Amino acid sequence: MDDLARAVHAVVHECLAVNPGEEALVVCNPATQEIGERLREAAAEAGADAVLTEMTERPSHGAEAPRTVAEAMAAADIVIAPTIQSLSHTAARKRANEEGARIATLPGVTEEMLARVMTADMDGLRRKGNAVAEALDRAGEARITDANGTDLRLDLSGREAIPDAGEITQPGAFGNLPCGEGFIAPAGGEGTLVIDGSLAGIGLVDEPVELVVEGGHLTSARGGQGMAFMDLLTEHGESGTNLAELGIGTNEKAILTGEILEDEKIQGTCHIAFGASAGICGTVQVPVHLDCIVMKPTVELDGEAIVRDGELLSR
Repeated sequence: MDDLARAVHAVVHECLAVNPGEEALVVCNPATQEIGERLREAAAEAGADAVLTEMTERPSHGAEAPRTVAEAMAAADIVIAPTIQSLSHTAARKRANEEGARIATLPGVTEEMLARVMTADMDGLRRKGNAVAEALDRAGEARITDANGTDLRLDLSGREAIPDAGEITQPGAFGNLPCGEGFIAPAGGEGTLVIDGSLAGIGLVDEPVELVVEGGHLTSARGGQGMAFMDLLTEHGESGTNLAELGIGTNEKAILTGEILEDEKIQGTCHIAFGASAGICGTVQVPVHLDCIVMKPTVELDGEAIVRDGELLSR
């Protein structure tokens, strides 16, 4: 069995625990049809009644699926979504979970990425992901700093953190694959964030991008592709600039590629997202959710470091 076959097997058997007789829906785009079919075949081989549905690409990450696809998601036992734009933060995904579907989203996944990143130690990913989520859960405030001038404080009080560690076996469970992070939807935040990794919707940064957060919203951007990133958010109004997520990567196999699905999983990095947060225990539903990556942050939770200069301390 080659690395891709092992990765597909891990998605279907280890992460989703597909059972005979279940109904599995694989949602893809034209560009991801081949990997979608591989996942459908694996689900069928596991005994599921597996269906592949292809939809046109969405205008942005977080944009809703067509109504027919949303209804099919809600009716399925299992949903696997190797799409270009993420369905993770859509009302359709949230509703399908509420109906009991187990859902794995794989936005921007490639065969090479899946084969490489899903070879990480799954037990280790679960241990680290749960440890990060538990630490975020306990904290009232996070502070992110780095050598580039990042200094951002986030209010975490009253918010529930979520591990993304490949455990999608219970009814209503949701995860992002390849996996490897713990994350939370902040209640607010103030400060400056300097992005030196990548920006969702844009790719690798050509120079550091400085983002200013005030009152829990992105209010200005300077440098490189900063304004282009902000434009992708502001076209959705004030809700598009909502401070939506803090995540900490835990996957030792992930590398910086410009594809957010992988970049946000790099062990010891952190990412901040703007836009929709309702699907991850926040309050804002808007058809956009865009992440950005800080490569070597120090992340302190109530004054105690969980990441220092890009090294994950909580393992």
